[in-house]
Amino acid sequence: MLDAISGVVAAWQSLLGWFAAAFGIEMLQYGFMQRAILVGLCIGVMAPLIGTFLVHRQLALIGDALAHTAFAGVAVGLFVNAVFDTGVSPYLSAVVVAAIAALLIEVISEKTDVYNDVSMAIVLSTGFALGTVLISINAGGLAVGVNQYLFGNLATVSVENASLLLVLFALIVAVVAVAYKQLVYVTFDETAAKVAGLNVKWYNRMTAMLTALVVVGAMQIMGVILVAAMLVVPVAGAAQLARSFRGALLASIVLAELAVIVGITMAYEFEATAGGVIVLVAVAIYVGAVLIGKFRERRSDVVSVAESGQDESTAD
Repeated sequence: MLDAISGVVAAWQSLLGWFAAAFGIEMLQYGFMQRAILVGLCIGVMAPLIGTFLVHRQLALIGDALAHTAFAGVAVGLFVNAVFDTGVSPYLSAVVVAAIAALLIEVISEKTDVYNDVSMAIVLSTGFALGTVLISINAGGLAVGVNQYLFGNLATVSVENASLLLVLFALIVAVVAVAYKQLVYVTFDETAAKVAGLNVKWYNRMTAMLTALVVVGAMQIMGVILVAAMLVVPVAGAAQLARSFRGALLASIVLAELAVIVGITMAYEFEATAGGVIVLVAVAIYVGAVLIGKFRERRSDVVSVAESGQDESTAD
């Protein structure tokens, strides 16, 4: 299966290579940039797709918790490779650890009756503490190159990592497509969903698991520190523009893709950290969306006042 996915990555690189040659776009001539753009486009769909459900359920901070835990997964992978020379991808170990952490957040909330933010804080601190301890041990030069996982790096997106991201992308999109109605039901009225016979606990755990997969996938270019922003900022911007949940979901994907494309291009041109630039662009788009939303509200108020004035004059 991975060979087939690698073939998709190769086909994508060939397409962008042809595009670069045809239009003279230097950025698209390099393999690492071709893969980084592919990963970025996938993140632009995955992150708001799950983030929309999280924001409407007031679970925005779960992205931060799982990102820091995913860092522990990276540290575990680096540690195991240094000690046993297994050759396991740190991103693969991050998927496993982040998925376990997602389940722990839900289990702690269910079994101890604490609020979700408490369970997130416990898992976040535990995961990041484990990661820092393993990094500090420095077995076999463990700390070397750790910055790429903290801040992201366009140049380190390998064919293997891009293939893993495509698998995660396909899984997340497929699950949301199949369970969309149930997820919306649980998001807006959990009590009614229970009465209707939905297994709310199972859907909560599934949402947490999907968030973990998004976090690990986005970590490649966003880094641990900034990855949660892509779950929240485009969704917040879309909420200023859309009139419905489905509209907000689609708008958040458009805004996220815009932030990714502009951010990656600017990061390449100015040799800056991609994750930071993407987040700054996303925030700028959010500010623009807020201004548009305020302008729209003001214009609506003016129209309403004018219409009411016309009605009064007609009545007279």
